[in-house]
Amino acid sequence: MVEKELRVSKIKDGTVIDHITAGYALAVLRIIGLTGREGNIISILMNVPSQKLGKKDIVKVENRELKEDEVHKIALIAPNATINIIRNYEVVEKNKVKLPKIIKGVIKCANSTCITNSGEPVQPTFIVESVEPLKLRCHYCRIVMTREDIIKQF
Repeated sequence: MVEKELRVSKIKDGTVIDHITAGYALAVLRIIGLTGREGNIISILMNVPSQKLGKKDIVKVENRELKEDEVHKIALIAPNATINIIRNYEVVEKNKVKLPKIIKGVIKCANSTCITNSGEPVQPTFIVESVEPLKLRCHYCRIVMTREDIIKQF
């Protein structure tokens, strides 16, 4: 029997987000604000075999490089992700996302009565208690947020 393998072609210029937590590729697209209607060619691979993670997702976006705040948001839902910048078919930059110990101003607190949601000039601040599974504790109201709470914001 001849084995056949379907491959996604290389991109000339853009970004490849690799090692996304399996099942979260579509959430990554929401985080970076892509719907598919922008005209960029987007390749999404979900639940592909990975030696490191068991399974992973991959997103390739042509003609688009990520902003720093987008990379920080991706780290919240895909803490093992790598961001590869591609120019002229070559990887010119490769960075592993880093989840800082304290997250400020990136997401909102899920607690509607938290001071950060009251209109006061207070920046939402979270302490990372756990990366896998993700657990963030609000500095102000002490509520714990999960990956699913964060995805709902995008």
